Amino acid sequence: MVDVSPSSVQSPETQNRKDSLQNSSLLLLSIILISTLSLFIVYLNFPKLEPHEKQHFKLPMNIDDAKNLGNVLSGYKDRYFYVVLFGFIVTYIFLQSFAIPGSIFLSVMSGYLFPLPLALLSVCFCSAVGASICYLLSCLCGRPFIIKYWPDKANVLSNIIDQHRSHLFYYMIFLRITPFLPNWFINITSPIVDVPLSTFFIGTFLGVAPPSFIAVHAGTTLYQLTSSSNIISFQSMMMLLAFSLLSLTPIILKRIFADKFKKP
Repeated sequence: MVDVSPSSVQSPETQNRKDSLQNSSLLLLSIILISTLSLFIVYLNFPKLEPHEKQHFKLPMNIDDAKNLGNVLSGYKDRYFYVVLFGFIVTYIFLQSFAIPGSIFLSVMSGYLFPLPLALLSVCFCSAVGASICYLLSCLCGRPFIIKYWPDKANVLSNIIDQHRSHLFYYMIFLRITPFLPNWFINITSPIVDVPLSTFFIGTFLGVAPPSFIAVHAGTTLYQLTSSSNIISFQSMMMLLAFSLLSLTPIILKRIFADKFKKP
């Protein structure tokens, strides 16, 4: 006999929640497995290192680490260019996806290894892809943690996003250029405050370009430091300020023209 008591019958809403949870868990597991598998593929395909090089083959946590790792990889770049490039991309995306520190030093190191246009494009692409994966992870399971640990900051960001909803794309670029909010916090909070993924991805890709250019260019100058070159930080800060103001220009113009043509 089939049990049709109320306790045995699931409402459509309950079933939908269970299906959604299962799909979210499956997607989360897939992201973790694919990320881990990608790193393992890089490890399998990377050439064998010399004993004195292995001590420097680690995630860079400071400029010296980035410089040492860059020196090691530069010896393999010519013969194994695509392996080194693929390893850089996979590692960068992995760090961004799971909000692991160190991506800034990978950006610097890219200036060591690759031509500036390729390095900048790679860093912007990896930043956008990794941040979007972090966005999806937060969308799947991040809400309870954000509500528990950062409710006030999340509410502040939500109010700011609501104020700029009509020009959210330009404001997302502005947030990425300026250091007002940490990038990891923007990544995990954006799906919670209803920032569309397309706006998030493109805004991130374009917004990280100015600070990434500074980091990549620092890599090229660091490479030249062995032959007496200097990094001019004041010019870098002025460039960031200029790009920050430029990103706000469409917002300001939109408000000016909206007020001008508003009917009395």
